[in-house]
Amino acid sequence: MEQSTHMQNNTITIAGVDVGPGQQATIDLPLAAMATHKNVEMTIHVINGKKPGPNLFISAAIHGDELNGVEIIRRLVKQKQMQQISGSLIAIPIVNVHGFITHSRYLPDGRDLNRSFPGSSTGSLASRMAYTFLTEIVSKSTHGIDLHTGARHRENLPQIRADLGNAELKKLCLAFGGVSVIIDSKIRDGSLRQAGDDSKTPILLYEGGEALRFDESAIRIGVKGIQNVMRALGMLPESKKTGKKNTGTPVTLISNTAWVRAPYSGILRVFVRLGARCEKGFVLGVIADPLGKNEYQVIAPETGIVIGRSKLPLVYEGDALFHLAY
Repeated sequence: MEQSTHMQNNTITIAGVDVGPGQQATIDLPLAAMATHKNVEMTIHVINGKKPGPNLFISAAIHGDELNGVEIIRRLVKQKQMQQISGSLIAIPIVNVHGFITHSRYLPDGRDLNRSFPGSSTGSLASRMAYTFLTEIVSKSTHGIDLHTGARHRENLPQIRADLGNAELKKLCLAFGGVSVIIDSKIRDGSLRQAGDDSKTPILLYEGGEALRFDESAIRIGVKGIQNVMRALGMLPESKKTGKKNTGTPVTLISNTAWVRAPYSGILRVFVRLGARCEKGFVLGVIADPLGKNEYQVIAPETGIVIGRSKLPLVYEGDALFHLAY
């Protein structure tokens, strides 16, 4: 991607700490303390290159129980090539520190941080944290990548979600590589992506795996994908393997997804793997009672790709079982 002629790689200031060109810093951004009065900080690692370029933030664990992104960032910042970037990298491995400590998706006030943007300096805990993240991170970035996983007991196929109506975002999504589906995902009210859209900071979302679990394949795809995006932005030099990074991973652009729900309560046996392409009428799984006297098939209502599935065999009528991309 061609650099804008007006962009300059100036000193970056986060939480009052200046990081000059060619410098790195690990910054502890103060958050609301625990009820025990123990201080809580959000750790931010900044790598400011000598050469001008985009300011890219990468965030993980905005939902405190989603761990793959934490490991993706840990591996990414250890790469030697990160010391030679153009522009700056702002890495936040654990955004929702309170939820991370308690293995919870949410904050202590029960709110979802990713539905609390743009937030307020005088609002709830979630609102204050969202406001802090927006003013200290998003407002100082030109682009963003937000890392997620599936929820508890739900496994997601590695995938990209973004507003594909944004031409620049679509280009970065296609550059990511390693994923078989890119979903044209509408922006949700109160989300980090909405805050980025409002501030003209394009943000793509990568997710894969399951909450509270490491998924090695999803982690490796995430690390490589972020590097590919950085190359597309001109932050890293082109790979010597240019043209080969997407080999073997044909990409499908998705405009519609829906969950197939349990028609009955019982014990679920799953017949499909993540990434499988299922024709309309295909049997995705079977729900039975404990003795197996009654069995009910779970049928694909339309032809699609399995991008998510429940990993909990005990289901109740109406539970989301299989996420299909059409």
